[in-house]
Amino acid sequence: MSDTTSPPVVAPAPDALELAALLCSRVCHDLISPVGAIVNGLEVLDDDPKPDDREFALELIRKSAKTASARLQFCRLAFGAAGSAGAQIDLGDAQAMARGQFEDDRTKLVWNPPRIFLAKNRVKLLLNMLVIAQQTIPRGGTLTVDAIGEGEAMGFRVTASGLNARLPQNIATMLASGHTNAVDAHAVQPYYTRLLAQACGLNVALLPEGESIVVATSA
Repeated sequence: MSDTTSPPVVAPAPDALELAALLCSRVCHDLISPVGAIVNGLEVLDDDPKPDDREFALELIRKSAKTASARLQFCRLAFGAAGSAGAQIDLGDAQAMARGQFEDDRTKLVWNPPRIFLAKNRVKLLLNMLVIAQQTIPRGGTLTVDAIGEGEAMGFRVTASGLNARLPQNIATMLASGHTNAVDAHAVQPYYTRLLAQACGLNVALLPEGESIVVATSA
């Protein structure tokens, strides 16, 4: 009996123009919530509210402006050029931006790599690995960053531990080379992470480890 199973249809990779558009959509998605909250707070102030309402609106604006600023700084480094070609980035600066992006009353960031300068693509890779790891602990938890190796060839391991940590199969598939899924605005970030890993001569994978989920690079 012959095998009639059809081979998977491989979706075409986005060209440079489409990839740029998809990444812009991702950045806009991250900023909509805090910017919208700022607008809401200003609308409350425009209504000449009671003192208590006015203080609530001002606090909402302060908090949302801080969140928007942190997300902009993070996105500039994680998705943007962040310097000229061949530039190096201080891992200490990356740590500060990661704390502003990920730490809150539900999520703690443990950062173990040393403070050194690394090629920008390796730093961008790490920040994008953190974005993926955060998605595996929707109820919050701990993100632990460790270095693999040392010096310019350093790779990374991010461990996400939290209640009901889950492994999104679509993200794991998108990180794998030879994936067959189409790249849209929801999938562009893990796809971009894989491109960054390839640019560094590395592979990146999302795997379960006990009750935790690990995003790690390998040669």
